Amino acid sequence: MLLLKVFLAAIVTADKQYGPVTMYLQDDQLGAMLAKKDESAFEQVFKTHFKNLHAYAFTILKNEVEAEEIVQQVFFKMWERAEHLSFDGPVAAYLYRSVYNESLNYVKHQKVKNNYRLHVAHRMKDQSENITEKVLNEELAEKIREALSELPAQCRAIFQLSRFESLKYREIADKLNLSVKTVENQMGKALKILRVKLADFLSLVFIFINL
Repeated sequence: MLLLKVFLAAIVTADKQYGPVTMYLQDDQLGAMLAKKDESAFEQVFKTHFKNLHAYAFTILKNEVEAEEIVQQVFFKMWERAEHLSFDGPVAAYLYRSVYNESLNYVKHQKVKNNYRLHVAHRMKDQSENITEKVLNEELAEKIREALSELPAQCRAIFQLSRFESLKYREIADKLNLSVKTVENQMGKALKILRVKLADFLSLVFIFINL
């Protein structure tokens, strides 16, 4: 394969320098000679058709480099499978058909690759967001625990009954044998302290502490 690539590269270079040769063998002769891997026949076909095949591939792929790679790939395969090929018609027809099929397969493959990249990128984004959210939630929970532990005992008890047990102020007052006004004042104090302690997480704790 490496030698064939070097051979093709040399032909491309020569073709660019000197232009294509004139076709002098008939298709039936070429087919027979290609089947025997005759290098002179292969070179003649390559030089005669490369530029037009490249232009044809470009109309499908819209990329000079990719078009050249496709055409060379067609010639690689023709050389490797020469002994098993049967040219039912002009060699040129076989080449154009092969370039067309290779180009379409390449386009399909690129679409699959792009879709897979998008899928992986989307999946990684979701995983990253989930991890970030989990870390933030864990960090928030720890900050809330720390902030609550720093509240005065009565203030903390009232806040926990209100937020964790969903008791109304009157119910808290009755439970702790306090006035409703005291409960209101202590809740105000708790919220004020928590606003300061959880300032960095304000948007995340908005609903939790009802700021």
